[in-house]
Amino acid sequence: MEAKSTDDSGRGHASVKSAALWAAGSQYSQFVLQFVTSVIISRFFLKPEEIGLFSVALAAAMILSIIQDFGLTRYLGRHPTADEETVRHCTVIAVAFSFVLAALIMAVAWPVALFYSEPRLFGILGLIAASYLINPWSIVPVALLSRRLDFRGTFLVNSSGALANSSCALTLAALGFSAESLAWAMIAQAATRAAIAQWLHPTPLSLRIQLDRTREIVGFGSSSALLYLSGGIGMRTPDLIVGRLQGMNAAGLYSRGVALASQLHYLVAGAVGAIYYPTFARLRDEHKDLGPYYERVVAAHGVIVWPAMALLAVLSEPVILLLYGPGWAEAAPLLAFVALAECCFVALPLHMDLPILLGQLKKLLYFNLADTALSVTTLIAGATIGIEAAAASRIVYGVGWFCLYAFWMRDLVGFSWRTMLRIYSASLGVALITILPALYAVMMWRSPATLGFIDFVLTAAVSGMAWLGAVFLLRHPAREDLVGMALHVLRPVRERLKLHFA
Repeated sequence: MEAKSTDDSGRGHASVKSAALWAAGSQYSQFVLQFVTSVIISRFFLKPEEIGLFSVALAAAMILSIIQDFGLTRYLGRHPTADEETVRHCTVIAVAFSFVLAALIMAVAWPVALFYSEPRLFGILGLIAASYLINPWSIVPVALLSRRLDFRGTFLVNSSGALANSSCALTLAALGFSAESLAWAMIAQAATRAAIAQWLHPTPLSLRIQLDRTREIVGFGSSSALLYLSGGIGMRTPDLIVGRLQGMNAAGLYSRGVALASQLHYLVAGAVGAIYYPTFARLRDEHKDLGPYYERVVAAHGVIVWPAMALLAVLSEPVILLLYGPGWAEAAPLLAFVALAECCFVALPLHMDLPILLGQLKKLLYFNLADTALSVTTLIAGATIGIEAAAASRIVYGVGWFCLYAFWMRDLVGFSWRTMLRIYSASLGVALITILPALYAVMMWRSPATLGFIDFVLTAAVSGMAWLGAVFLLRHPAREDLVGMALHVLRPVRERLKLHFA
C-alpha cells in the first residue's frame, strides 16, 4: 500500500514502506523489552496476586485516561496543515487535561482501595497519576511525527521510554518494591518519552491562545470523549471484574494471559498499525477508493495474526511453563481462549480509526456502546462461573463483535464480501496448516508439560516453515505484499552486493 502525497501540508513525503519498517522496529524493540521484563519479573520477583494488584490499579486509571489525549492525536492527524498556532493550542490543552486526569485518579483512588479491600491500591494509583502529569510533553510531538510518517522519530521516543520502563521495573522489583515497582516504571517511561520527544520536535508551552480555537479543539475532543470512555470501559474492565469476582490472584493470571496474547498480536501485525491512520488520511485526501486498500490490510492481518494466534493457543501450556514457571500454570487455558478470540478482532481492523477519519463519529459511538455492553455482560457472566469461563467469554464476545461491526464497515469502506470471504478462508487454511506440527508435538511426540525448550524451538521452527509453505500453496492474497516487504527490507543488502561484485 504505497501512497505518497503531492502536497506537503505538514504531512511529509515519507514512503509508507519505510514508515512501516520503522514502526515495526519500534514495536519490536518495545515488545522485546516488555516481554523480557514481564518474564523476569513474573518468574523471579512478583507473584500473581502482586501482578493482579497493579493490573487492577492500572485498569481503573486507564478508564479515566481517555481525557489524556482528548482527541488531540486524531485532531492533528486530520488537520489540513497542523500549523504553529494549532500546535500551540493543542499543547496547552494537553497540559491542562493532564492535571484534570491526575485529579480524577486521586479522587477515585481511595474508593477503589476500599472496594477491593486493598489499601495499597491508593499509593499505586497515586504513582500512576504522577506519570500522567508528564505524558502531555510527548503527546503532541509524537502526533506531529506520526502525521509526517516520521516513524524513525517515534522509534526513538518509544524505544527510549520502553528501555527506561524496563530498567526501572527490574531494578525496583529486585529491591523488593513489589507491585509499586511497575508504577514507578511508568513515571520513568513518561519522563524519558517526554525528554526525547521535546528534543526531536519541541512544543514549548505558551499562553497565547484564542478562546475560539480552544473551543474548536476541545469540541472535537468532547465529541469523541464518550466514545473513548465507552471503549475504555470495554477494554479495561476485565481486570476489574475478574479481580472483584475471583480475587487478585485470578486477576494476575488473567492479566498475564491476556497480555501475552496481545503482545504477540502486536509483535506480528500491530507494529505497522500506527501507519494506517495517516496513510488512509492520504488516500482520502487523494479521493481514492478505500475498499481495495482495506482488503489488503485485512489480508495482511489474516495471514500473520490468525496462524500466530492459533499456534499460541495450541502451545499455550508449554509457553506459560517455559516463560513463567509452574507457579503460573493456571494461566495456560486462559491464554488459549484469549488467543483464539484475537482472531475475531483482527478480522475487521481499523473499526474505530476509519469511522473517525470519515466523519462517522456519532454513529461509531452507538456501535461502541453496544460493543462495550456486549463485552461487559459476557465477561461478568463468565467471571461469575470461574476464571476459565471468564477467558472463554472472550470468544463469545469476539464473535458478537464481528457480527456487530461487519456490515457497517462494509457500507463505510466499500470492500467486497466476495474478496473478504476469500481472504478469511485462505487465512483459516494457512492457520490450520501452521498448527499441524504443533498438534503433533503436544499430542503424539510429547505432552504440553514435557515439551522442553529445545523441543519447543524445533516445533515453532517447523510450524514457521509450514506457515511459509501454506502462504504460497494456498495462494494467499497477502503473499505479494509479503514478498514486496521482504524485498524492500533486503534492498540495501542487494545493492551492496551488486556494488561489491560489479
